[in-house]
Formats: sequence, structure tokens, C-alpha cells
Amino acid sequence: MSPHKQSLIYLHIAVLMFGGTALFAKLINLSALDITVYRTAIAAVALGVLLAFQGSRLKLSSARDYLVVLMLGAIVGVHWVTYFQGMQLAGVTIGIIAFFSYPVLTVLIEPLLNRQLPKLKDIISAMVVSLGIYLLVPEANLGNDVTLGIVTGVFSALCFAMRNILQKRYFTHYSGPQTMLYQTAIASILLCAFVEVPVYDIAQRDIALLLLVGIIFTAAPHALFAASLRGLSATTAGLISCLQPLYATILAFMLLQERPDLATLFGGLLVVSAALFETWSVSRQKT
Repeated sequence: MSPHKQSLIYLHIAVLMFGGTALFAKLINLSALDITVYRTAIAAVALGVLLAFQGSRLKLSSARDYLVVLMLGAIVGVHWVTYFQGMQLAGVTIGIIAFFSYPVLTVLIEPLLNRQLPKLKDIISAMVVSLGIYLLVPEANLGNDVTLGIVTGVFSALCFAMRNILQKRYFTHYSGPQTMLYQTAIASILLCAFVEVPVYDIAQRDIALLLLVGIIFTAAPHALFAASLRGLSATTAGLISCLQPLYATILAFMLLQERPDLATLFGGLLVVSAALFETWSVSRQKT
């Protein structure tokens, strides 16, 4: 098998696993915050073992980098709590579509941080995403769980976009697994004080699922994604990553019997199409 095909397989497996992460919001009988704390702790240990096995450097280069990663870890913690909360409220399919507004949010926010105005094409993409989100909302009432889940999912997307922008600006000189090791560890430590169910009260089934999501669906896909970049361009990786909502929807249909209606499918098509366009557009500018 050629290195290119091998990298494509690694990437698709990683994206499938990233999409599968959303299922655990429904499968694990814990709050979104508890799932986040235990998942990130397990992932941090797994990533630490992986980096030690590879002989990779764990220590950061400067005190400034520790401050930066502390901020990134805090943002990641909020992102994952709201990510799982959105899935629990709105369902996996709708929740992950709402979350996938993050590519468009990224291209809107990044110019503002550079004291520039967003481009017209990005504003149009934002309007398309807004229409897609509108089609997902059952009623304009936060008392409705689906509506609240969509709002929570979009806020999670905003946190993820901010994390990506700040990481790109201040933390790109570290590998993906090393970056995620620190971010998962910090997220777990910062949120552990708010845990509702202590580890000794968690059912054995949920412990097994937490180990599964922490190791197989968090640590492993980040390692595979990093490995795939050795044989693929950033454009290819970005575009294939946009298949995450599709994979999540298929898995939710197969395992959770979630059946999206036509409005959800059309709204999801609009959101994902805008994400694909923005990913392709940004990647094209870099080549």
C-alpha cells in the first residue's frame, strides 16, 4: 500500500472516530461536565503514554507557552462540556450540525482579531449557515430542549473556533498529540472540582464507555490525524474532516435510531456545504 493511500485510511478512521465521539453524550449516563472531566483525564494519560513510548519531548519550551496552553485548556474544557450538553439536549445529528458552524465562525472572527473586516464570501457563508441553523430550530424558545441544544452547540463551535485561532497564532510549534496532552490534562484539572458523580460511584458500563471514548475516540484519532498529515496536504485533511457530521449522523441512525427529518437534512446540508466551501477556500489561499 502506498503512503498516500495509507494516510487517507488513517484520516478517514480519525474523522469517523471524531464523529463517533458525539454518540457517547447519549450512551454514557453522566452529565456533560462529568463525561468531559473523565474523558479528558483518560485521554491525557493515554496521550502521555503514547508520547513517552515514541520518545517525544513532553516539556514545553518556555513559561509563556505554559500560560498559552493553560488558556487553551480552559477553552477546550468549556467547548467539550457544551459539545456534549448540546448532543444530550438536541440529539447527535442536530447537535453536531450546530457545532459544525465553527469553520464559518473561524473565518468571521479571525479577521476581526487582526483588525480587518470579513470578506463578502465569508459573510455569505455565515448567512447560509444561519439559514441552516434556522431550519434546525423547532421553536424560538429556550425552554425547548432542541432549541437550547442548538444554541449550546453553536456556543461550543464558537469556543472551538477561538481555540483553533489562538492555537494557530501561538502554539503551532508543538505536535498535535503533545498539544492535546496538555489541553486535555488542563481541562480535566480545571473542571474536576465540579464533578457530580465521583469515580467510585460510576457504573461499570459507564466506566468502560469512558475508557472507550477517552482512549479509542480521543487519543487514537488525534494520533492518526497527525500521522495522516505526513502523506496528505492540509487541503485534503480539512475537506475530509468535513465528513464528520455525515459519519456522526450515520452512526446515530445505526446505534441510536435517530432519524432526521427533511428540514434537518436540508439545514445540515447548508451548514456542511458552507463548512466545506470555507475549508477549501482557506486551504486554497495557503497553496
